[in-house]
Amino acid sequence: MKRSSTGRGRRRKFDEIVGVFHQDMYRYALWLSRNKAIAEDVVQEALLRAWKSLDALRDTAAAKPWLLTIVRRENARFFERRRLETVDIDNLAPSQEAMLAEVPDEQLEDLREAISELEDDYREPLVLQVLMGYSTNEIAALMELKQGAVLTRLHRARLKLKDCVERREARR
Repeated sequence: MKRSSTGRGRRRKFDEIVGVFHQDMYRYALWLSRNKAIAEDVVQEALLRAWKSLDALRDTAAAKPWLLTIVRRENARFFERRRLETVDIDNLAPSQEAMLAEVPDEQLEDLREAISELEDDYREPLVLQVLMGYSTNEIAALMELKQGAVLTRLHRARLKLKDCVERREARR
């Protein structure tokens, strides 16, 4: 009888944690993978791994960075296991060119493209801070870096982003 009540408690703990942070997990996976379907797969795998290692989570206050660390690692595993199919956009048929249609908000699209062009080492802390609201201490813990390294990466990411946006503006 004790085992079933423990199982219910474990399930309740998991549901509470995931209920609060599921959207953050998905948003983070989406920024890492840049693909909705892959992000969904990564989150599912991360949830499975989180369930299996739930007992390792000692402090529920640390649940968010714990879950996002799992997402980050699952994303890396996903790309280690799979070779993604690429499409040569120069050889698209006229009927397929609609897939490349421009988004009405050109500035927003430029900014998204500029962010996606950043190297992972710079893009990831920038996305975590600006889009997800993490502090530099939280980013350092999540990325397993020192706070000084995170601050340096954030500074360089902003400089690179500014430079990229300025170059795009100058081309117009």
